Amino acid sequence: MLKSLFIAAFVVCGSGGFAQQIPRFNPDTIKTIQLDSNVNIVAQKLSVETFIKAITTDTSFYAAFRKMKKHSFIAENRVFTYDKKNKVNGKIYRKIRHSVNPVKMEYLVKQDTGKVFKKNGKYQLYTVEMFDYIFMNAYKTDFSASESVAGNKGDSNAGYKDKLKTLIFNPGKPVKGIPFIGSKTEIFTANMRQYYDYNFQSGTYLDSIPVYRFRVSVKDDLSSWTKDGLMIKELVTIFDKRDFAILGRYVDMKYSNMLFDFNVQMNIEMGYFGEDKLPTKITYQGNWNVPFKKEERASFLILHKDYK
Repeated sequence: MLKSLFIAAFVVCGSGGFAQQIPRFNPDTIKTIQLDSNVNIVAQKLSVETFIKAITTDTSFYAAFRKMKKHSFIAENRVFTYDKKNKVNGKIYRKIRHSVNPVKMEYLVKQDTGKVFKKNGKYQLYTVEMFDYIFMNAYKTDFSASESVAGNKGDSNAGYKDKLKTLIFNPGKPVKGIPFIGSKTEIFTANMRQYYDYNFQSGTYLDSIPVYRFRVSVKDDLSSWTKDGLMIKELVTIFDKRDFAILGRYVDMKYSNMLFDFNVQMNIEMGYFGEDKLPTKITYQGNWNVPFKKEERASFLILHKDYK
């Protein structure tokens, strides 16, 4: 899923409405990072522990989403939903201007076709609802680090949203309350490290930013049975060399048991605007199949631009 030299992402072509359908199960890559060399960990005084500590203690990646509220910007959101044969059966396109003075959200374009909403006005797919909460309503979501399930009594899905935020913003930490997989996200424990390879390289991001690319991936020589039991197949993190701030993250997750199965790939990219680090692109494609609900298949392309 991830070509050897770049962060995984989807090709973006043109600029109109639904013309930019996101490829299913065959995402191409864009050249966001130009790698120049392997890192000499002795000379650079770097180690696997350096990167793991930076990933597990980082708060700036999460904070970047909260900082969006301080800026005016344009958001373009494309969502595609699919049937069991991976044919598109629903499309959502939003072009939104977010303003801060005064605070308001203006829809420049709003298009929906196919099976998008239920009769009660809610989204057909739980996946779309979750990502609308996380990424597509910057001014309606507080991204509060102290947010808890108890603090969202009016939202029946608050607990699931909290778990989703853990997967996105705190990889390597346990996701409590999900049977059989809660601990499988803890890929940096002593027991789990035996199953993963670690690789980091030096490169340049967005033509000018010096970065390290740190990749955690399942070892090739493991048995198929062992590989199937590992939920996170790959985690790539991009660090700014100057201050070790996280500028990008790609995660590939796949798992199946008697209760459910899922196959998800997601990529998030950041950019600098003045002194602030802010989200510029989020891509996602995934399948979910859980008891008592129909299988969900969806892909997203979310772009933020023209920050002011």
